[in-house]
Amino acid sequence: MNVDLDSNVELPGDNLYENNDIRCGLIYALEIIGHKWKIPIIWFLCENDSVRYNELKRSINGINNMMLTKSLKELEEQYLVVRTQYETIPPKVEYSLTERGRALFPVLRELNAWGEEQIKIILNIKKE
Repeated sequence: MNVDLDSNVELPGDNLYENNDIRCGLIYALEIIGHKWKIPIIWFLCENDSVRYNELKRSINGINNMMLTKSLKELEEQYLVVRTQYETIPPKVEYSLTERGRALFPVLRELNAWGEEQIKIILNIKKE
């Protein structure tokens, strides 16, 4: 295959990945939730009103304490998760989604449906 590439073509000056301005909503969203563990945390919290730390840890296969704590803190800083601490003995802490966090659920559900559809397509291609 012979492809003639013109090396004199100028590319657009605004590279969204190098620009500090928020210009692309998709890139901004992925910067917030694109971490490996954040979507499973959000998904689990969408299905449960509020959960304790250990319940969340047991429910997300493969996550360790450091990554769960870091992810929850980052999600809290983005106002997607709220941490509620009860002054009881022993202390009790629960995590739940904010309204902003719950707004992600329809999007994640659609992304999940798209992913399941793609898995079926790939499996059918591999069978052929």
